[in-house]
Amino acid sequence: MKPVRAFLFAVICCQVVVARADELADQIKPLIDAHKGQVAVAIKDLKTGKSFEHNADVPMPTASLIKFPLMIAAFQAMEDGRLKADDKITLEEADKVPGSGILTSHFSDGATISLRDAIHLMIVYSDNTATNLVAEQVGLKAAAEQMDKLDCPETKLHSYVFRRETSIFPERSKKYGLGSTTAADMVKLLEMLSKKVLVSEQASDKMLAHMYACESKNQFTRFLPGVKIAHKTGSVNEVRTDAGLIDGPNGPIAVCVLTNENDDKSWTDNNAAEILCGRIAQVAYRHFTGDAEPAAVAESGELKVGATGMLVEALQRTLNARMTPSPDLGVDGDFGSMTEGAVVDFQKAKGIEPNGIVGPETWKALGPLVEQGPEAPDPAVVNAEATKKKPADDIDGPPFVSCKVWAIADGETGKVLLGSDEEKPVDVASTTKIMTAYLVLKHAEEHPEVLDETLTFSKRADETIGSTAEVRAGEEVCVRELMYGLMLPSGNDASVALAEHFGKRLAPGGDSLPDTDEIDTPKKSYAAFVEAMNKAVKDLGMGDSHYENTHGLTDDAHKITAAGLVKLTHAAMKLPLFAEIVSTPQRGATVTGPGGYKRNVLWKNTNHLLGIEGYNGVKTGTTNAAGACLVSTGKRGEDALIVVVLGAASSDSRYVDTRNLFRYGWTQLKSK
Repeated sequence: MKPVRAFLFAVICCQVVVARADELADQIKPLIDAHKGQVAVAIKDLKTGKSFEHNADVPMPTASLIKFPLMIAAFQAMEDGRLKADDKITLEEADKVPGSGILTSHFSDGATISLRDAIHLMIVYSDNTATNLVAEQVGLKAAAEQMDKLDCPETKLHSYVFRRETSIFPERSKKYGLGSTTAADMVKLLEMLSKKVLVSEQASDKMLAHMYACESKNQFTRFLPGVKIAHKTGSVNEVRTDAGLIDGPNGPIAVCVLTNENDDKSWTDNNAAEILCGRIAQVAYRHFTGDAEPAAVAESGELKVGATGMLVEALQRTLNARMTPSPDLGVDGDFGSMTEGAVVDFQKAKGIEPNGIVGPETWKALGPLVEQGPEAPDPAVVNAEATKKKPADDIDGPPFVSCKVWAIADGETGKVLLGSDEEKPVDVASTTKIMTAYLVLKHAEEHPEVLDETLTFSKRADETIGSTAEVRAGEEVCVRELMYGLMLPSGNDASVALAEHFGKRLAPGGDSLPDTDEIDTPKKSYAAFVEAMNKAVKDLGMGDSHYENTHGLTDDAHKITAAGLVKLTHAAMKLPLFAEIVSTPQRGATVTGPGGYKRNVLWKNTNHLLGIEGYNGVKTGTTNAAGACLVSTGKRGEDALIVVVLGAASSDSRYVDTRNLFRYGWTQLKSK
């Protein structure tokens, strides 16, 4: 090849590579820019060497992702002969720490496990207690030195889990928490792991086996069902991380996504940072596999949230065609919450368990799939068709809102001034906790000493799904403080703990019941609390409202009216401590754990209206069934209002709806 031609060929090749790299950046950058939080990303196709980086060399918190480097250090210690996989470790009560895993809640003091099993629990179940057992065997200093040897100096395990006082890097602990790393460091380690040169070939194979078995499905695996991924995640409060090897048809892709200071700190399936991790992994997979579709159906033959591809498109078309009325799903090939909701409705109509998962029974009920959409009509017919307009908007009517149900009420009297379907019982999500808080604080009016009682979190409370107060099984917290943990971060777990603690007292007979009474168990005490909630419904005149739980997680029988929430909120705001709690932007507290350790927790209010003058409470709520909900109070001059918004289209929409309804109430209703 002549020099000029060779030069041109090289330039063209470079342009192709750059174009592909730019194409990947063009897809990922908008995801990062739209995210409310700090993001660092490193991606590398290990076959071609092509990569993408964003803040890849910036140190970030790891949360439980640091357990991957600790595993490497443990295998190196075994390779060097300092440790053995069969070394026995005895679990003592003082070893147990809260959070993820099974050792603390399911294993007794004195149980013995091997180092091999402790590593497995640490990676597969992210077991915090197992992590500390492994770290004690390896040594914090040795773990740090191992990362230095691998030229990953920013990757450090600072301390034992929930043992900040043991930190060997105290300044980094203050800044990053349990551990720190960079996205570039993680991809470097993943590449070594993929090439089987991390410690040794045999050790690499064993580490990969642990990571392929990782139980977490909320991040990288979310939108890649059927794709094998060896990874480790991390999740605490405002941090969400994931790093792993995604098996593509052309070879593995190393991906690391680190996020910090995320606005969305929720523990729901729709956490924004976890979705971001999933989307970036999905984009990387499709980019480096030539847009190859991952297997949409897992080996079980099921389709569920997170699935993508042509089969999902066919499912969406079929649901649109077979359901009356049609759910009008967008045919986008993405099995999200709207598709899940349509599947649930279809399953209910067919007498199938409404779990939102398309399994054999649902496939059979759907019948032949609609592979293509309806044929487009003749353009001449479409273009000649006259369109009809609806009557003009009434300029004197209330504002247009996205929510399905709403009410505006006088804050002084509690009288509903205007509403839409305000007497209709609907899902209300975490606005349920207004009643939970009301019952406890109403009881405390007569018995103020109960606010200073110490409450011990049960395993059941700790395992409650959804948003959390970040208190773990066996930890103790003052009732007064936990009320903030209930209402500010919307702790589902806190609602269960409070119900277990107070249910017996709120039952008929209350504190006069003997300790041997059948209500004196957490489960029955919880049931008694729910019974007290429904008694309060009658006492407050909340219409056809009915409670089935203390947190608002979806239940077919758990339905509350907007008018009922008005009456409840009007009564609750008369309790000084309730009004103080729901107007508090953030609250710090200290919890005490088994063995006497103490740790601090920070609760931030999910109600964004508190940052605007004129608004002073009360509670948000969000589930797929309920949509975005908000019960709020506000005051302009002497005009106080209560506004209830249920079933808004999005989190942002509920605030727009609420502010528009307040504005209308203050300018049009209270002025008359």
